[in-house]
Amino acid sequence: MPGIFEEFWKLFRPAKYPQDSVTEPATITQSKALLLVYDPIMDASTGVTLSQQMKWYRVTDLLTGFMADLLQTSGGMARYQIVERIDISEFPAKTDGFRYTPKTYMDVLRGTASPHMPQEVNYNAILNQYNILKHVANGTVDEVWVFGFPHAGFYESIMAGPGAFWCNAPALTNTSASKRRFVVMGFSFERYIGEMLEAYGHRAESIMEKTFAKTTGNANLWKRFVRYEKTSPGRAACGNIHFAPNSQQDYDWGNPTPVVSECYDWLLNFPDFKGDKRIVADSEWGSGDIRGHHKWWFNHFPRVAGRKNGIHNNWWQYVVNPQLVIL
Repeated sequence: MPGIFEEFWKLFRPAKYPQDSVTEPATITQSKALLLVYDPIMDASTGVTLSQQMKWYRVTDLLTGFMADLLQTSGGMARYQIVERIDISEFPAKTDGFRYTPKTYMDVLRGTASPHMPQEVNYNAILNQYNILKHVANGTVDEVWVFGFPHAGFYESIMAGPGAFWCNAPALTNTSASKRRFVVMGFSFERYIGEMLEAYGHRAESIMEKTFAKTTGNANLWKRFVRYEKTSPGRAACGNIHFAPNSQQDYDWGNPTPVVSECYDWLLNFPDFKGDKRIVADSEWGSGDIRGHHKWWFNHFPRVAGRKNGIHNNWWQYVVNPQLVIL
């Protein structure tokens, strides 16, 4: 009887649970991003902005490197387009309505005053001000990238829309008018491209954790992918965004200690693992360089044809488009 039931389920299960396949192609995912750049004017007489005054990075340069890294490491599967850039010359409002002034902000930066509490920015006010929920609903925007600065109050990533889930931050409420899930990334022009990749990495971790949430045991390939030596002795794979296969603590990407890892099996053979285990160390992922490690890690994300247990073998489809995650 169980066999009859299984055959019946395969024929009549709801469409949202896709049939497994070895040939379903790995689809390129293109995403249209709205770019908001908060760069307050610090001197009204000269028009000098915060980034100029502090000699921080140019947003254009950061975006160019970041988007190129994603395109490269995804094997062309993750393609972003900035459809609009909005430059905002003021400090964003916090959840209680507070806004820094040039003076109060510099007092915090110099350490002569404490950061304002609560620190979190008022996301809903931003979404409303720029009519973002409507833009997502009508398909002109797929996600939002915000550039800020230290103490601006943005999470590295946060998800909104109906069915939004944890994405390195609690899901944004009162955002169902978007009609679909979308991510708001929070970057800083005080930091460089490696930190942008880290923010995106935490987004990827949250989305893939949710993607595999209904699978258990060996079927949960995400849990296998993120194994590292300290927590899984003798079974290290690719680690996570903070831990390389041999890391002993957070951000320990420069650890020279060699360990046995199956990371090459993920890179070369997925989903038909061959038991390819090799000795690896930090020279594989940039010898401590944050950008080097994160590019190495993303390069190991599966991006091939096929679907198993209802989950596509191209993980980038979920990372770029969280609407595809079946809840």
